[in-house]
Amino acid sequence: MPNKHSVSRRRFLKQSATVLSAAGIASPVLIPRTALAQNGNVGANDRIIVGFVGTGGRAKQLMSHIPQNRAKIVAVSDLWRSKMENAVKEKKNQGEINNVDQWKLYNSDLEMFDNEKLDCAFVITQDFCRTLCAMHAILAGLDVYAEKALTTYIAEGRALVNCVRKHNKILQVGSQQRSMRLNDYGCKLVREGQLGKIKVVQAVNYPGGRHIPANLGEEPCPQDLNWNQWQGPTQYRNFHGSLLGWMQWKEYANGEMTNWGAHGIDQVQWAVGASQSGPVELFPLEEGNGKIVMNYANGVTVRLELDKGPWGGAVFRCEKGNLEINRNNLKANPEELIKDAPEADPPEGPTWIARPHIENFFDCLVSRKLPNADVEIGHRSITVCHLIGITRDLNRRLKWNPENEQFIDDDEANKLVNRPRRKGFEFPDS
Repeated sequence: MPNKHSVSRRRFLKQSATVLSAAGIASPVLIPRTALAQNGNVGANDRIIVGFVGTGGRAKQLMSHIPQNRAKIVAVSDLWRSKMENAVKEKKNQGEINNVDQWKLYNSDLEMFDNEKLDCAFVITQDFCRTLCAMHAILAGLDVYAEKALTTYIAEGRALVNCVRKHNKILQVGSQQRSMRLNDYGCKLVREGQLGKIKVVQAVNYPGGRHIPANLGEEPCPQDLNWNQWQGPTQYRNFHGSLLGWMQWKEYANGEMTNWGAHGIDQVQWAVGASQSGPVELFPLEEGNGKIVMNYANGVTVRLELDKGPWGGAVFRCEKGNLEINRNNLKANPEELIKDAPEADPPEGPTWIARPHIENFFDCLVSRKLPNADVEIGHRSITVCHLIGITRDLNRRLKWNPENEQFIDDDEANKLVNRPRRKGFEFPDS
């Protein structure tokens, strides 16, 4: 029998049917998730039932990292039917997953959440649709693994954190370096002062995106792609093939600043002890080149000035020497600074290591403890990436209050903390 929270979620979704239908979204009649353990939580000996939202390249990688002794993928959803069918065919041909023939295919996340008794959803959509989809999953009673970048603007992240906390759900952000032994060790060395005081942190000057041209034009849209839904809360635009490369456009993401930057900045946040906070001041290093300086309240200065370097981390210049933290890799000068470092995590085929991070997520589904890359951590790290983008756009010194997540005495900058959402794609009243 569903608990009172499940009933409340179902009532909300029914009441929202009119708005969702107007936006072209199938209105769900919520079926409660499988009652595997007390209060609907996953039990220690239960096999976790998984649904995937999105079937692109990263989704296909993560499907291969799901430990089949602990979990079972039963369904996938995608707004582009042929892409989804081709992805499923590819996974079947690879022969890595033993039940691909049994997967159910859905044209929307809400349809899948309505019809499948899932325990969790892997939300591997384009960045600008991720928050709303994760909220849909949470309101359906599911825990969530959401890829990074978690959001496309700052206020969106806070809304998601509030939703997760209100419904006591687990949300692991796909910042998988938080579950790598070398990264944990290296960030701890810096954070605990074992290398002495931090003199300066040097990070990559991640390139940002560009705005969608007003005169882009229109091309024929694939008939099996739900183009209206694909654009999510962003401004509606006529189909053009270049828009499918969404990472390059500021309206959809912000280039490598929110792609690799989400990983590298996350390691900086972790190492300087600011996983639950952020910088208090940002300003351009030199006009026109995108290089930014960030100051933290604890006196740490971070300079995004490296043209080459650790894209998955940064160089920490400390009193006792220098430490370069990168994905599953550490370099130190002198080398004895990391003489007690653990072995690197073993590779898992041609894709990036993700299994330990997914294992941590599944552990937390049982224990109900916060995961290694909890939603608050993911929100705070990508917030810094957004702050860097705003500083570049305004090209001047900005003061930031991490507690209330507002710029200090700067109305122009504060207008960029939030964005309008297209009708029908507003945040649900969770």
